[in-house]
Amino acid sequence: MNNANSSSRSAKKTSFADDVLKLVSGTLFAQVLTIIASPFLTRLYGPEAFGILALFLSVTSIIGVIICFRYELAIMLPETDEEAANLLGLSLVFVVLISVLTIPIVWLGQSVILELLKAPKLSRFLWLVPAMVFFSGMAQALNYWNSRTKYFGRLSVARVCQSVTTTGTQLGSGYIGYATGGTLIVASVVGSAMSTLILGGQIWHDDGKFLRTSINWNRMLAGLRRYSKFPIYGIWSALFNTISVQLPVLMLSNFFPSTVVGYYALSHRLLGLPMSIIGATFSQVFFQRAAKAKSEGNLVEVFEVSLQYLLILGIFPFLALMLVGDDIFTVFLGKNWTEAGVYAQILALWIFLVFIGSPVQTLIEVLERQEIELFFNIFLLISRWLSLFIGGLFGNARFTLILFSVTGVIAWLWMILWLISNAGLSAKRITIFLTKKLVFGLPFLIIIVLAKWVFDLSSLFIVGLYIFSVITYYFFCFGRDIKSKLKFILSFKR
Repeated sequence: MNNANSSSRSAKKTSFADDVLKLVSGTLFAQVLTIIASPFLTRLYGPEAFGILALFLSVTSIIGVIICFRYELAIMLPETDEEAANLLGLSLVFVVLISVLTIPIVWLGQSVILELLKAPKLSRFLWLVPAMVFFSGMAQALNYWNSRTKYFGRLSVARVCQSVTTTGTQLGSGYIGYATGGTLIVASVVGSAMSTLILGGQIWHDDGKFLRTSINWNRMLAGLRRYSKFPIYGIWSALFNTISVQLPVLMLSNFFPSTVVGYYALSHRLLGLPMSIIGATFSQVFFQRAAKAKSEGNLVEVFEVSLQYLLILGIFPFLALMLVGDDIFTVFLGKNWTEAGVYAQILALWIFLVFIGSPVQTLIEVLERQEIELFFNIFLLISRWLSLFIGGLFGNARFTLILFSVTGVIAWLWMILWLISNAGLSAKRITIFLTKKLVFGLPFLIIIVLAKWVFDLSSLFIVGLYIFSVITYYFFCFGRDIKSKLKFILSFKR
């Protein structure tokens, strides 16, 4: 494939809204399937099983952040597709090397890992760690190449297949009598493998010839040197971030029973669905658009529109969730999971800030200010460890999670303010926008408070009121704001 063709492929004309819609469609289907399956899964599998899965995913996630040596992030930045292709090749080389090195580490360090995690039941499934790391690493690298070429529909297909495979395996195995934590682990690995193979197959079919003729060792070494800042700062930053994210699972298992780990894991998983559906989609599209907008001098406009949309989407549902999380979990998952709903209430404000901050955090990569991200993640890791350790000493899981959530709120408020400042956006302008949305949602919140604590209505009624309030809030918010923002967003063509 010649240079002209490679340029035209990455220059395919699509709008921001089109790109988001393509990603959201597949992701939405995948997450809706997860939501529908959750009431069945929580009645087949106990909290302990979800706790075992959470521990396994914690181990693989920590290894997964270094799997590409962070060169996958650089794929979006070069002006030419040839240079980006060599960064993809470089990323895949590191995936293979790290995955192979994981095998002896897991084999020789099995007893140490199990002792640290205090999860002897995980011993039978540690051999799946290298496989999960390999498939997740391949998916990361291919994902960024796919975002660069803007074939977002391929990602949607891959995500749908992963969700169907994972959920189908979990449900099928559970109903025939294999409702264990091991089953959840195997299903996750199989789903990850399926997604990676489908995405890789599509990319190889469309771009295989171009990749074969473009990638060579000299160009990969040039990319290794040119973007050396990514591994130097990025590996440590991502490692600290992932460890801090997985820290609750790892430390709760040391202080509390595995059921507490399961409650936390499920509440965090379901709270993270908006991030999976909207946040991750915005992040991928924003990264691609922001990299282009920086060179064109309109970065502040792209950042402001993205941030405002995330605020509209997240502010009311998460605030209301702080009031009715226990009712939602009781109604949909059963009374055995009410405690997980309480955990969701505790974590909601922190997750909301992650929801609006994480998708636009790739601005740091665009500005090549990875040292800021490193500082941020070091602070997160230290503060979270202290909060979980102090809470664990008190022996109260709820108090522990309150301390954990507060540290997350403080850290993400600082990060969001830094992003606003360095994007060139007025903090006052965003504060006014946020205040208007809060005032608009206040009557709905008051009604929910009266229904729950004054009139003591049933959980089913309160959940129905929550759903009605969210739908009504979105209808009026987007009815007033959508036209002007879409007009601006649709003007961004490549």
